[in-house]
Amino acid sequence: MTEIKLFNTPAHECPYLDGEVATTQFINPDEVLDIGLYTYLSRNGFRRSGEHIYRPRCESCHACRAIRVLVKDFVASKSQKRCLKRAQHFTYSVKPFEHSDAHYALYERYIAERHSDGDMYPANEELYERFLCSQWARTQFLEIYDQDKLIASAVFDQLFDGLSAVYCYFDTDYERYSLGKLAILKQIEHAAAIGLPYLYLGYQIDECKKMNYKTQYYPTEQMIGSQWQLIS
Repeated sequence: MTEIKLFNTPAHECPYLDGEVATTQFINPDEVLDIGLYTYLSRNGFRRSGEHIYRPRCESCHACRAIRVLVKDFVASKSQKRCLKRAQHFTYSVKPFEHSDAHYALYERYIAERHSDGDMYPANEELYERFLCSQWARTQFLEIYDQDKLIASAVFDQLFDGLSAVYCYFDTDYERYSLGKLAILKQIEHAAAIGLPYLYLGYQIDECKKMNYKTQYYPTEQMIGSQWQLIS
């Protein structure tokens, strides 16, 4: 490994926890990145957004913990089995990330309906691609179809030791099918099918209700300090 330069952002208001101040650490944007380095950084608690690799680096708070599912040992809960059963008439495909009018339309509607109060609204195609894809990451779509209608897309990167979930967007008219949960279950299935041991889910924040869904997939490991620890 060569030396990697890290840069910290100025302290800013935490987007997840009220009253907390956050700092984000980024890999030098001039660093030449590839899947090997990306895998190494993911093992050390980093995550990708567009061309950037980052991790939380807050002085006064350590609530954000990298989390990954142990794919080989995963056992679906009763509610997850029901989710899979309800969706058994859907079809699924995995393909490389590429521009698609159908994908962007689904994403745009999802942002408008679910995140109109956030900084991702209003959506536009340039920001969509800048956020989800990069020149060096092996980014793929896991698509979910109801007959010929695209109803969900889970965007992930394929690392050497697992899949790194980047984002998921879906048709909110299909609320009863829990498409966000279904997308994670199908990513676990895909990782198992191609022999990869982990599904990286980003960061778990126990005090943030929006993030607590990540603890529903067992078993998982969370990075505490600089070590992955099994969470039961």
